[in-house]
Amino acid sequence: MAILEIRDVTSGYGEVQILWGASMKLDEGKLTCLVGGNGAGKTTMLRAVMGLLKPWSGSIWFQGQDVSRMPAYTKAELGLTLVPEGRQLFTDMSVYENLEMGASNQRARPKVKENLEKVYTMFPRLLERHTQKAGTLSGGEQQMLAVARGIMADPVVLMIDELSLGLAPLLVLQLFEGLRALRDTGLTIMLVEQNVQMALAISDYGYVLAEGKSGIEGPARQLIKDKHVREEYLGL
Repeated sequence: MAILEIRDVTSGYGEVQILWGASMKLDEGKLTCLVGGNGAGKTTMLRAVMGLLKPWSGSIWFQGQDVSRMPAYTKAELGLTLVPEGRQLFTDMSVYENLEMGASNQRARPKVKENLEKVYTMFPRLLERHTQKAGTLSGGEQQMLAVARGIMADPVVLMIDELSLGLAPLLVLQLFEGLRALRDTGLTIMLVEQNVQMALAISDYGYVLAEGKSGIEGPARQLIKDKHVREEYLGL
């Protein structure tokens, strides 16, 4: 059953249209990836879903409710959480303080202790560095913190924009294994990712976005074997 559905959404910035009738569904408890080249509209799609950008037309449905016109803070209270590209941490605050900020909405406050244990178990390095300023962490550790802060919001759907960007392969592997573990707890995850091969390897279902339009879609194991995907995005 689809917990989040994007129906024929158009959107953009100013007079520049980026999305041209994009659609996708997220099934509850599954990890769904959205892949495509630079400028395809992947980040714009996430921003529209989160309420940071208004859809020009089309609709966005979450848990059976039309949330197309809701502001971002209302969507956050409902359980939509975005881990943005570029991490956007509070660099002068400690790891623990950043995690606390993640739990600032009403739905997350009663579960602070429970979710803190979850993120420290998932990312032990954050526990080791819980008093350290976020700005002094390595790039990989900052990405761990960004994902952990998202988990602290107690999401129903966790959306992550470019998890692997600029990170060493070993750290990327650790982060993707962490995502798989999160999915196994029943969390619904939407992953926007330029590392197409890695994204499809851990996902249940995948969508390809091209020039702001929904393209190929299907079970990730099938997409990774698709001739067009292999030639266009995997260089095979």
